[in-house]
Amino acid sequence: MISLSAVALGEDNPGFKITPALLKQAVYAVLFGDVMMQMLYRCRPYEATPGAANALYEEYMARARKLAPKFNRHNYTLCREAIRAFDTMPLVGEGTKPRVGVVGEILVKFHPANNHVVDVIEREGCEAVVPGLLDFFLYSMSNAELQKDELGSSATTRAGMQALIKLVDWMRTPVEEMLERSRRFEAPERIGTMADKARTVLSVCNNMGEGWLLTAEMLDLIDHGAPNIICTQPFACLPNHVVGKAVIKELRRQHPESNIVAVDYDPGASEVNQLNRIKLMISVAKENMRAGKGFKLEKVAPLAMDEVTGQMRAHDGCASCGSASEEAVASVAKRLGRGIKK
Repeated sequence: MISLSAVALGEDNPGFKITPALLKQAVYAVLFGDVMMQMLYRCRPYEATPGAANALYEEYMARARKLAPKFNRHNYTLCREAIRAFDTMPLVGEGTKPRVGVVGEILVKFHPANNHVVDVIEREGCEAVVPGLLDFFLYSMSNAELQKDELGSSATTRAGMQALIKLVDWMRTPVEEMLERSRRFEAPERIGTMADKARTVLSVCNNMGEGWLLTAEMLDLIDHGAPNIICTQPFACLPNHVVGKAVIKELRRQHPESNIVAVDYDPGASEVNQLNRIKLMISVAKENMRAGKGFKLEKVAPLAMDEVTGQMRAHDGCASCGSASEEAVASVAKRLGRGIKK
C-alpha cells in the first residue's frame, strides 16, 4: 500500500518515487475515471438491455488500462469514443427517476465500505449521482489562496498551487468540451465556482478532511437536479459532522426541496438501520418527484419536528430519549413507502 499525502509525514518510500510524469498520468487517469463513472451512473438505471451499460463500461476501462501510461492531452480519442457510445446507447424512460447524490468522507464515498450504496440506490428505482475524485485534489490545492487572509500562506505556496490548478484545468478542458456537446452529460463546475457556493453556507477555512468541498458538493447537487443526498461518513468523524451534518438545517432553509440523510458507516453499525434510513429518504424523494413540489411528512412516531423547517423527519435520538430502534425506523420507512400526505 502506498500513501500519498500533501503534508510532509517524515516517511521515505525507497522503492517508489513520484515524478512529474507519473503525476501527469495520474491526473489523466483520475479524469478518465470520473467521466466513466458519471456516464455509467447516468445511463445504467435506464438501459434498454440489462447489463449493456456495465459491458460498455468494462470495454472502455479495459482499453484505458492499456493506454494509461501513454495518456496525454492530445490523445483523447478513447474518451471521445466512450462519451459518444454512452451518449447514443438505447435508454428507456430517461430522466423519470429521482436523482440521489452521494457525498461524504472520501474513502467511504467511493469504497464498497459504504455497503455498495450506489447499488442500493439503483435497486430502489433511483439514479445515483456521485461527484468526481479530481475535485478533492483541486480543493486541497485551492486552500492556500482561499485561506490566505485568515490562516496565512506564503506567496510561493499560493503561486505554486494556482499554477497547478491552472495546469489541471488545462488538461481537462477538452473533456469538459466533449461533455458539454453531449446530450446526456454535463461538465463539472470549476473549483473556484464550488468555493463560491460553499461560502453561502460556511467559511472556506473549514479545511479538515473534505472540508468546505463536501458542503459545496451538496449545493452543486441541488443546483443540478439532485436534491436527494446521502452524506456518508465514518462513525464519529468530526470533520464530517461539522461540514456535513451541521449544515443540513441551513441547506434545508435555503433549499426547501433538499432531502438529505447522514449515514454513519462503521464495522459495528447495523446495515439494516443504514438501509432503512436510505429507504426513508428515497420514499420522500419519490413522493417529492410525483408531487413536483415541496413536501410535508405526516406526523407519526418516531418522527421529530425539525426546528428550522417545521417538517417532520426521522428522529436520530438524543441524550434524554436514546436512539430510535431499528424496528421504529423500519416502521416509519414502511408507512412512508405507502405514500406521504401533502
